[in-house]
Amino acid sequence: MAEFTMDLNDEQKEVRDWLHGFAADVIRPAAAEWDEREETPWPVIQEAAKIGIYSLDFYAQQFFDPTGLGIPMAMEELFWGDAGIALSIVGTGLAAVGVLANGTEEQIGTWIPQMYGDADDVKVAAFCSSEPDAGSDVASMHTRAVYDAAKDEWVLNGTKTWATNGGIANVHVVVAVVDPELGSKGHASFIVPPNTPGLSQGQKFKKHGIRASHTAEVVLEDVRVPGSCLLGGKDKLDERMARARERAKAGGGERVKNAAMATFEASRPAVGAMAVGTARAAYEEALEYAKTRTQFGRPIIDNQGVAFQLADMRTQIDAARLLVWRASWMATTGKKFESAEGSMSKLFASETAKKVTGQAVQILGGNGFTREYPVERMHRDAAIYTIFEGTSEIQRLVIARTLSGLPIR
Repeated sequence: MAEFTMDLNDEQKEVRDWLHGFAADVIRPAAAEWDEREETPWPVIQEAAKIGIYSLDFYAQQFFDPTGLGIPMAMEELFWGDAGIALSIVGTGLAAVGVLANGTEEQIGTWIPQMYGDADDVKVAAFCSSEPDAGSDVASMHTRAVYDAAKDEWVLNGTKTWATNGGIANVHVVVAVVDPELGSKGHASFIVPPNTPGLSQGQKFKKHGIRASHTAEVVLEDVRVPGSCLLGGKDKLDERMARARERAKAGGGERVKNAAMATFEASRPAVGAMAVGTARAAYEEALEYAKTRTQFGRPIIDNQGVAFQLADMRTQIDAARLLVWRASWMATTGKKFESAEGSMSKLFASETAKKVTGQAVQILGGNGFTREYPVERMHRDAAIYTIFEGTSEIQRLVIARTLSGLPIR
């Protein structure tokens, strides 16, 4: 088991510097343009594909880093460049992870390459889980999947929302209800192949921030997919649901729910790392501005009102990174989250990003309120971190219930 350390090894430093260079040289110069256009930055994704950043291999290498620091380090550097473009680059990974976690070897080999395409013809994928009436409350999901045994096909109907790459994806991974009586344990994930009839893009959201990342509804109307598109296969699904029914009869429903929550808990530090990247970027902009902006004959950083804000900003960013790295290390090394450390890292880092970017705007004054300076965009982008992958309120609920010993619902 790798010991927890804040010292990156030579290989990790090389990867960090490589990612930082790409973020500085490719992502940042394009950030304002694609934020204004509110479109997927295909040329930037293609550049990422050419050098190997936009690929499953790259993320797999970081995921299997024995220290657990590969993914948070990568997320921080890319999102330091720009949150919207970075999310466009990493968004396909959500769908890929869904297939890796639940699919057979044949499904993994068939569908993940189609999610990414290649450097000459990049593709994206979408993971579709949230619904208009089922965001934090996943048990309220309505999208149904009904098995047509005569044709060995699954028929999907429903509407998904807040789907990154929804409607423009080459491959969609859709979570649907198979057995409503089992709550979240009656859900299954399905591959919807390219150009499948019945799948369409609904509303494309015009967002406050992360505007270079495509977010839309996905509408499913009698979408038929082959039986082979059920991730894991039908035998595995039938066995899992049978166990869930037995546990429910034996009064073990809460234990099943807590196991599901543990899965979410392990994924949240990556979002925390994204927030750290945005916060760090805003802090660095504010620090440089405070050093060079003069008022009353001296740089504004000479004023305690500004200097103390910067001191707090840096302290909070470093504290957030520590929480994220600790949780990432725990998840990788199999240490149990006794105090909801995953949710702690996401909560603190996301709240820090909102606060730090707001302080950066304040330090830049009127300039910070204009789109001529990037802190305005960073402040808008940071708002998403306290919302997606579990709101701050949900994180506090998870932490409080974990500490009190109450069941997590």
